[in-house]
Amino acid sequence: MSTLSPVSAARRREVVDALRRGTVPQTGLDLFAVGLDRFTSALDDDLASAARGGAAFHAIRGEYGSGKTFFARWLSERAKRAGLATAEIQISETETPLHKLETVYRRLTERLTTATHPPSALRSVIDSWFFTLEEEVLDAGEVDEDDADALTGAVDALMEQRLADVARTTPAFAAALRAYRQARAAGDAPTAGSLIAWIGGQKSVAASARRAAGVRGDLDHFAALGFLQGLLTVLRDCGQPGLLVVLDEIETLQRVRGDVREKGLNALRQLLDEIDAGRFPGLFLVITGTPAFYDGQQGVQRLPPLAQRLATDFSTDPRFDSPRAVQLRLPGFDLARLGELGRNIRDLYAEQASQPERVRTVVDDEYIAQLATAVTGGLGGNVGVAPRLFLRKLVADVLDRVDQFEDFDPRQHYALTVSASELSEVERNAAASSADDIELELS
Repeated sequence: MSTLSPVSAARRREVVDALRRGTVPQTGLDLFAVGLDRFTSALDDDLASAARGGAAFHAIRGEYGSGKTFFARWLSERAKRAGLATAEIQISETETPLHKLETVYRRLTERLTTATHPPSALRSVIDSWFFTLEEEVLDAGEVDEDDADALTGAVDALMEQRLADVARTTPAFAAALRAYRQARAAGDAPTAGSLIAWIGGQKSVAASARRAAGVRGDLDHFAALGFLQGLLTVLRDCGQPGLLVVLDEIETLQRVRGDVREKGLNALRQLLDEIDAGRFPGLFLVITGTPAFYDGQQGVQRLPPLAQRLATDFSTDPRFDSPRAVQLRLPGFDLARLGELGRNIRDLYAEQASQPERVRTVVDDEYIAQLATAVTGGLGGNVGVAPRLFLRKLVADVLDRVDQFEDFDPRQHYALTVSASELSEVERNAAASSADDIELELS
């Protein structure tokens, strides 16, 4: 494929290595994304709106194994290319319960990523912000850069001005930033590090650091929204005009105690209300969940105001789904798309192979279609859960051997086998429902 030729060797290797392990690559998803073209224009408009200080929200809808996590990471890549920071958060009953927004904010700062900084990028973002403020002060020409006291005072004044809206509701955020800057200037690394942790919502921060900032206790549910507002301000001022936040696997709310579920749904409704009220300029919020979560009585329908907000008509043919709707239904995978995915990966692999033409010839389109059919058949015919296993088998069992062994021919020397230990829970359930009408050994 000619479109793959400019891809760097490091980027190809990262993608192929991840697929070999059976995981979703952290980057390079645009190289083999299939069936997502219909969303690109509308989502790019949302990203551009967030970058201009607007806000956006979408609820991604798909069954287990339909590619929701892949979609989220693909969108995160597009966001970073558009200049936004990103954070992907997996909602969990124990680790990140939705009804405790302070834990959601904490995970957000832990996973905060920019195009140039891996997670957690929080400290780098804040340092960049202070540098930007200093540059603005110096560019104004009213302060001599050699006058440290005057420069500090001018930067503090500009900081207070930028955080004025946040300070009205969450003064602790501005106080902690001010104290962090003072500790850094004084060379007090332990206090500076503790204050960054406190700004990131971490627990058990040293009492001495909190006293230095004049703040008390840990971040709570209500202050978390104020801290998010402050973080968006900092991001915008230091060249990250927006933030994409993905709340993944939100359907876990269905499995928690009833009162906890209602608190979680209420927290989501509150967050959407605040977005609509304009409190979070630059925020693009995305949640992912199963149809049962959006449509069932143990999910969104349990809270009518939230159900009304997320209501989307899916009674028409999926090809007429609007990519601008609140809910976006992921297209179901079929064998044709699975084959296209396999061909994309084959061509990507060939670019780094020692014998590219041999890889393309031996692992031709017909063989890829046969392998896709075999893997899908072994998973009860459920194409939607097949991509991860299919790509792992294609890379690790077929392409690697074709590239390494001159006389290896997968049609003669390879029989598809799958051990239970390499299957995810969803794949294992699908395999258990198989009619066993193909030659597939499950050991």
